[in-house]
Amino acid sequence: MAAEKSKISSLANQILDLAHDDLLMHLRFFDTALAQLKRKEQAGTGCFATDGRTFYYDPVYVLKAYQEDPRYVARSYLHVLLHCIFSHGFQYDKLDTDHWDLAADIAVENVILDMKLESVSLEQDGDAARKLKILGEDVGALTAERIYRYFRHNPVTREERQDLVKLFAKDVHSLWKQAEAEAREELEITEEQWKKISERVKADLKSFTRNKSGAESLEKNLEETTRERYDYSDILRRFTVMGEDITVNDDEFDYIYYTYGLEQYGNLPLIEPLEYKEANKVREFVIAIDTSASCRGAIVKAFLRKTYSILKGSENFFHRINVHIIQCDNQVQSDTRITNDEDFEAFMRYGKLTGFGATDFRPVFDYIDKLQRQGEFENLKGLIYFTDGYGVYPRKMPKYDVIFAFLDEDENRAPVPPWSMKVVLEEDSLEEGGQEI
Repeated sequence: MAAEKSKISSLANQILDLAHDDLLMHLRFFDTALAQLKRKEQAGTGCFATDGRTFYYDPVYVLKAYQEDPRYVARSYLHVLLHCIFSHGFQYDKLDTDHWDLAADIAVENVILDMKLESVSLEQDGDAARKLKILGEDVGALTAERIYRYFRHNPVTREERQDLVKLFAKDVHSLWKQAEAEAREELEITEEQWKKISERVKADLKSFTRNKSGAESLEKNLEETTRERYDYSDILRRFTVMGEDITVNDDEFDYIYYTYGLEQYGNLPLIEPLEYKEANKVREFVIAIDTSASCRGAIVKAFLRKTYSILKGSENFFHRINVHIIQCDNQVQSDTRITNDEDFEAFMRYGKLTGFGATDFRPVFDYIDKLQRQGEFENLKGLIYFTDGYGVYPRKMPKYDVIFAFLDEDENRAPVPPWSMKVVLEEDSLEEGGQEI
């Protein structure tokens, strides 16, 4: 029995070595990734799996799979490797795992089919390609993130899910939660390592695939994996200013004298707390809304509500505020001044978007300059401009901070001016309770 197990283990290792070498020969830009992913036998599981560090396999399963189709093992090896390169296993705490598991498998298989590697092709690839073509018409670029958002809004039936799993799943994801927990304990070193590897693959890919087709899906997924994520709450802290806030200053209040006085003299404390303190709070800023045809009303309102909610929730407002919501396409269409919650709720309930022409950012900056000359602002800290990005940027740097907030990434969009910040928001993250990925 022991000799048989040893033989099975040895044969499985030889098969995986062949698969590894085949991938390395055809996909040289994956050399670092292949070296990073160690292999470990896990008998009795009947599957392939990874925790982001190790490729786990059942030797008996490897032999059976190889016997049915020798290319299936190399295909599964590449499938697992791409999950790691795209960091699919490090987002479980934020996502609906059923949708994410399926979306990640579909994205990986789409990349593999796009590369047209004969050594990993399977009989079912024709059916998979037809499914991907239909899905791509609705989703666009088939990255795991986009597919996931599509499934959240368009859930598949149980039967449809079973069909998709049969076509696209090549491994199990049961170790992803464990991998994420361990990564947090280790300060997420594993995820950071894979992101660095993804950056290298992205760079190497350009030289290896120059003037060649078949790498478009891989490039799209790498762009999604390596793009910078933003904490919108942190970014809004750029708009804080120092000022006096009428509230109890606990930092300068001595509770010992206060309670001693109450004990000795009844309701007469020996010291009263200071009723003001210096605090970082938003007092004045501008939200500009691009009302060109590409910025839909529901999304604009979701952006406004999220922005206002973040500021209020983090207690960044003074008791008296001066916020201007400016609507503009190629000219300023309206300016609504917000001084309290009631003003904001009235705008959200009764305000209408106007404009829907071409986009030009310059009129908003000119209008703000005019308001400043008229004394409308005492200390304007910043401007948040929500837009599709297709417009004319001003050349002159203003005297306040500027954020251009875009909905989704777009490689065809012109770069923002060097004196401004760029923020890419996900549509789901603007929804109430949305999960940002």
